[in-house]
Amino acid sequence: MTILRPFVSHTVLNRLTIRSLPCQSTRFVQSAAAGQAFFAGQLIWHRRPETLRVRHYSTSPPSSQSSSRAPSTTTDSLQPGPDDQAAKVAEAQHEGDLSMPPGWEESANRNISSFNELPHKEFGFNQHMIVNAEFKEALRQVLWQFRAPIRYAFAYGSGVFPQSKKAATNPPPSPHPHPPEAVTQWQANGGKTIDFIFGVSYTQHWHSLNLQQHRDHYSFLGSFGSGLVSRVQDNIGAGTYFNPYIIVNGIMIKYGVVNLDTIYRDLSQWDTMYIAGRLQKPVKILRDDPRIRLGNQANLISALRAALLMLPEQFTERELYNKIAGLSYMGDLRMTFNAEDPKKVSNIVDAQMSNFRQLYYPLIEELPNVVYNDPKAATRDWMSSPDANCQMQQDMDPTKRGNMVRRLPPTFQSRLYNSYRRLFTGSQEDWTSLMSRANSEDPFSVRLASDFDKAIATQERLDKQVAVVVRRTIAWPTATQSMKSMLTAGFRKGWHYLMEKRKKGRKIKQQAKEAKKEEKEKAKAD
Repeated sequence: MTILRPFVSHTVLNRLTIRSLPCQSTRFVQSAAAGQAFFAGQLIWHRRPETLRVRHYSTSPPSSQSSSRAPSTTTDSLQPGPDDQAAKVAEAQHEGDLSMPPGWEESANRNISSFNELPHKEFGFNQHMIVNAEFKEALRQVLWQFRAPIRYAFAYGSGVFPQSKKAATNPPPSPHPHPPEAVTQWQANGGKTIDFIFGVSYTQHWHSLNLQQHRDHYSFLGSFGSGLVSRVQDNIGAGTYFNPYIIVNGIMIKYGVVNLDTIYRDLSQWDTMYIAGRLQKPVKILRDDPRIRLGNQANLISALRAALLMLPEQFTERELYNKIAGLSYMGDLRMTFNAEDPKKVSNIVDAQMSNFRQLYYPLIEELPNVVYNDPKAATRDWMSSPDANCQMQQDMDPTKRGNMVRRLPPTFQSRLYNSYRRLFTGSQEDWTSLMSRANSEDPFSVRLASDFDKAIATQERLDKQVAVVVRRTIAWPTATQSMKSMLTAGFRKGWHYLMEKRKKGRKIKQQAKEAKKEEKEKAKAD
């Protein structure tokens, strides 16, 4: 079966340049910035050889695929400046430079310490979203107000990326007392708290320095010193310590502190999916780290595989991204108790379609069992349109789906294995050996489907069971993090946070009642 591969022309790429945008019109700035992010991420894929614009299913010879995706021999290295990297992608002239060479999952060095050790000089550029230059600088200036060393940092959430296409008719009051003009312009549809995650090397040392500089950021726990603060961070919940309702440079922020080892483990193992889930959606990386970039690429392709296991043979691009974006909300208490909009996931995807394409299109290209099955995907300019919802198709062959089961993150995979214990035909000793291997396996090792993996892959309700395992993975860490917030934020801030969520939940319930009432009235009228 021949499937046309998506095509992007150079004439399209020339319409936007990777350069700073002034804060003039918010709608123009946001749409242009999204377009920049998308085009920068796609340029390296456009430079593929012509033979890769048409893909066949498993009938394609492996040797031809390998030769056509050979990594570049250039030894040039790029520095980790987030938007500078995307700009260099646009400026690169070497034909055939691919950001993910064949076999990167199996051969990656997970103990890397520099960007030169990544599988390719452009590896992971799909993770870097481009935003307006002035807004990006405002975010970076926040980091400079912390003397404690921040090795990895990203901003995320509705304060950074819009979560709805609709313009707010009555936007809420801005939480920022004296924000920079760039923040005001970027959040013209309603000011929102900006959320950050700070990745640090040594938790207690970082809090010790930060307590000296910003004692007012901490609750009463800060009075007991950095030792207790770090123990609360590392031993309760998902290993994250949040300081909410903090004013920096006139901006209301919330920042979470996480050890780099905790981030990497969650990205590669899916222990809690607390940080991994956030990074499965578009974020603005402000400081990068080579090991975290490598781990996050594994996290993204794992999210893609998990979503595919929950989808039928035929589906749309939007359905795929809805599944991926929805992973981190499964088991989230806010969704369970209706403290979040039930349409939140679809709203996020609809508003950020181009960013989701940048994140996942290169990974979709790498998987041999999923293709775009739509004539639109072979036409010019289709990727620049957020409304181009292409049809997709995956190969339901048990071996190929079994390989996806086998290559899920080890901790998550062991939980899925346990839920299908009844299908295992070996002895108890064989089962113990299997589970030991699953729990200790290198996430970057070569992993091919066993008979047990194939048996799981053919289960009729596999989609439901994967969702159950996701919820079990997420539920306890998110619940304990919520309880921990009363300690880390303090009673006053914690109570304020709970009241905000309660108010939001009531508003959502009221909106749902009104929507049902309107539907009933409309049905009667018809």
